[in-house]
Amino acid sequence: MSHHPKLAILGFGTMGQAICAGLVEASGYPADRIHAATRHPASARARAEALGIRLSSEIEAAVREAEVVLLCVKPKELKGLLAGLTAAGALAHRPLVVSIAAGTKLDFLVAHTPEGTPLIRAMPNTPCSIRRGMTVLSAGEGVTEAQLATARALFEPLGRVMDLEEKHMDAVTGLSASGPAFMFVILESLAEGGVQCGLPRAVALELAAQMTLGAASMVLETGRHPAALKDEVTTPAGCTIAGLLALEDGRIRSVVARGIERAAQVAGGLG
Repeated sequence: MSHHPKLAILGFGTMGQAICAGLVEASGYPADRIHAATRHPASARARAEALGIRLSSEIEAAVREAEVVLLCVKPKELKGLLAGLTAAGALAHRPLVVSIAAGTKLDFLVAHTPEGTPLIRAMPNTPCSIRRGMTVLSAGEGVTEAQLATARALFEPLGRVMDLEEKHMDAVTGLSASGPAFMFVILESLAEGGVQCGLPRAVALELAAQMTLGAASMVLETGRHPAALKDEVTTPAGCTIAGLLALEDGRIRSVVARGIERAAQVAGGLG
């Protein structure tokens, strides 16, 4: 497979566009090596033209010429899409197929693609759209290290990439993919607290967002446990411990953890 394999992106919505933009704008992937295909190309025409990629409704044609096929359609659309591609022989050349469909297991992909097709599940999240994302990959049976490296290269321009066994993917979906929505609620709540204490709303939101970004960066860059970092901020009889005890009165740890658990359970049924 070439350094910049011919790539077909099936589905050109939020994630399809984010991945494409990361490749073209951040990693220098040649735009003429990318063919995005969607049933309704008019809605994304301006974005495709800005990136310089080909956009069409010719899904089978895009797949036939591709070395890598990135599936960015909704889980409920995947069965019909793969059935059509397989029946048309568009996957007969066994391209590397990477699916970002939540809850759709490798067994399902195996059952709906030609025998021997190399398959990888990927779970990116929405911060990929600003290249601060997290993507987890799970390789199917028979996928080579070179093919896995090719998949990593698609997502590395969008943030961090991690490889995990497929048994963890529902939990990854609940934590990493649904997690940004939970953080937006927490950010909103933090800002509301600042407003309650007299801060202008725009100021409170900026303080909350930058504080959250800094705290997360400290965990990633120092490698230290959040509890240890928390203890450094929490002086005896100080304001921080008072606030923490109020949060604990509301069972914040349990509520957030149960939210992740519930999201993971639902993710397991999406496919």
